[in-house]
Amino acid sequence: MRALVVYESMFGNTEEIARAIGEGIEASMRADVVEVGAAPDTVPADVTLLVVGGPTHAFSMSWPTTRRDAGQRATTLVSRGRGIREWLGSLPAATADTAATTFDTRVTSRVTGSAARAASHRLDRLGYHLTAAFTSFRVTDVAGPLVDGEVDRARDWGRALGAEVAARRPSRPSS
Repeated sequence: MRALVVYESMFGNTEEIARAIGEGIEASMRADVVEVGAAPDTVPADVTLLVVGGPTHAFSMSWPTTRRDAGQRATTLVSRGRGIREWLGSLPAATADTAATTFDTRVTSRVTGSAARAASHRLDRLGYHLTAAFTSFRVTDVAGPLVDGEVDRARDWGRALGAEVAARRPSRPSS
């Protein structure tokens, strides 16, 4: 069994959450945490859990224009190329019964929208088995930092995801 955590991050907050989720998953199975620019074009056959996350921009997943705007606020960006929107848009339909879920980072507000919700809909349309509801992790401002306790909450969420998938799925051979 193996998990693949694919993330997009502008200022490093979403990357920190993705790495914490991966650490939590590691309690049950191997987890590879990959920035979306380095993510594979297809989900490998031995992946039993796919977790996709990104920052919420303009009420949803980022666009090239919102990433460009974020780049004007930062001296260095984590994700410089494609975002999860483009990655999911080019991902082929699921060929195995792979469990999947999504997460995002966003500012605490009633009107911020959710990149995770949009990504979850994309994964569902691609035929992935949505194993858990999407989850949002909070940042104090557009560029962060994360709200206190969110990294621990992400690690706990990852631990629960890994345990749930490991309990329900037989091990597949590694490729």
